[in-house]
Amino acid sequence: MVTGNRFNRNEGPIRLGMVGGGQGAFIGAVHRIAARLDGEFALVAGALSSDPERARASAAELGLDAGRSYGSFAEMARAEARRPDGIEAVAIVTPNHVHYAAARAFLEAGIHVICDKPLTSTLADAKRLAALAERSGKVFVLTHNYTGYPMVRQAREMVEKGQLGEIRLVQAEYPQDWLTVKAEASGSKQAEWRTDPARSGAGGATGDIGTHAYNLARFVTGLELDSLAADLDSFVEGRRLDDNAHVMLRFKGGSKGMLWASQVAPGNENALKLRVYGTKGGIEWAQEQPNHLWYTPFGEPKRLVTRGGAGAGAAAARVSRVPAGHPEGYLEGFANIYAEAARAIRAARRGRKPAKDVVFPTVRDGVEGVAFVEACVRSSKKNGAWTRLAL
Repeated sequence: MVTGNRFNRNEGPIRLGMVGGGQGAFIGAVHRIAARLDGEFALVAGALSSDPERARASAAELGLDAGRSYGSFAEMARAEARRPDGIEAVAIVTPNHVHYAAARAFLEAGIHVICDKPLTSTLADAKRLAALAERSGKVFVLTHNYTGYPMVRQAREMVEKGQLGEIRLVQAEYPQDWLTVKAEASGSKQAEWRTDPARSGAGGATGDIGTHAYNLARFVTGLELDSLAADLDSFVEGRRLDDNAHVMLRFKGGSKGMLWASQVAPGNENALKLRVYGTKGGIEWAQEQPNHLWYTPFGEPKRLVTRGGAGAGAAAARVSRVPAGHPEGYLEGFANIYAEAARAIRAARRGRKPAKDVVFPTVRDGVEGVAFVEACVRSSKKNGAWTRLAL
C-alpha cells in the first residue's frame, strides 16, 4: 500500500494505457508528465502509433513491456480488458479524427477514458460518444487543461460567490502566431494534421484553440450560450481550415461576449486571456502569467491576487502544490486535471461518485465544444448570421 501523498491514495497507482503519443508527438509527452506528477498513475500499456515499428520503438523508449505494446487501439482494448491486471484508464492523445473510435472501444471494454480535446471531429460522433459514456457509467475526462490552473479556479469561485455581481461582459482571446506561414507545407507534423479537415474536423483555429477559449469562459462564468455570430478566415493562401476567428456571443440571461482565436497573429506565442465584467467588478487572467489574477471592485483600485497570496481562496489552494511565489504553470495545470481524474476513478473503484469539489471537463463539455466549432462554421458561411448550438 502506498501512502503519504496529498491525495490520500490507499489503493496503489491507477493502471494507465495510452493511444497515440509515440515518437515525435508533443501532447503525448505532456500527458505522461501530467499523469505521473503526483504519482497517481502508472503507464503500463500503449498503442503509441499507427505505425507498428514506431509503436514498438516508442514503447521500448518508455520502458513498457513489449507484450503490452499493441498495433492498434482495438487490439489493446480487447487484450487489456481480459487481463486481471489490465489498464483501468486510457489516455487518448491522437489527432481528432481518431478520438471517437478509440474512446468507444475502451468504453465498451469497461475502461475509463481521459481524452484530449476536441472530443471528436464531428458533432454526430460527439453525441454518440456522450450517450455511450453515460450508459457505461465510466469516468470520462476531457483535458481542457486550462481549467486546472489555480487562479482559474479562483476566478470561478469569485464568480460563484457573487463578488463580480451579475455578469454583463465576457471577453476571451487566444492568439498564437505559429501558422502565420504555411507550416503544413514544410514538414511540420503538428501543422499538417491541424490544417487537414479529414483529421482535424470542421474547424482549424476554432477547433484547436477556440474551443479552449470558449470552454474557459463557460467554466469560469457558468453562463450558458444562447447564440453566436462568427467571422472565420483562412488568411494563408491554400489553407483549407480557418486560421483566425472573430466570434460574438450572446448568453442566456442577457450577458454578452466576444471571442478571438488566431494562429496568424505575429508576436503571440500562447496568449490565452479571459476578462469578465459584472455589476460589482471585473477580473482579468492571462495564461502566460498564470499565477496572477487581477481583480477590480467597481470604484476601487485594481488589485493583484496571486496564487497562495492574500485574497486567494480555497478553490485555488486545493489545486496548488508549492508555496506562494513559486511559479506553477502549464504542466501543473495539466496535472491537476489528471489529479481530478484520479479522484473520480478512485471513487469509482469503491462504487461511489466523486466528492462535489472534484471538478473536470466532461464528455458533455466535449459535445458543446464540437457544437461550438460547427456553429461557428455555419454562421460564417451565412455571413455572420446569429446561430445556435445544435446540442
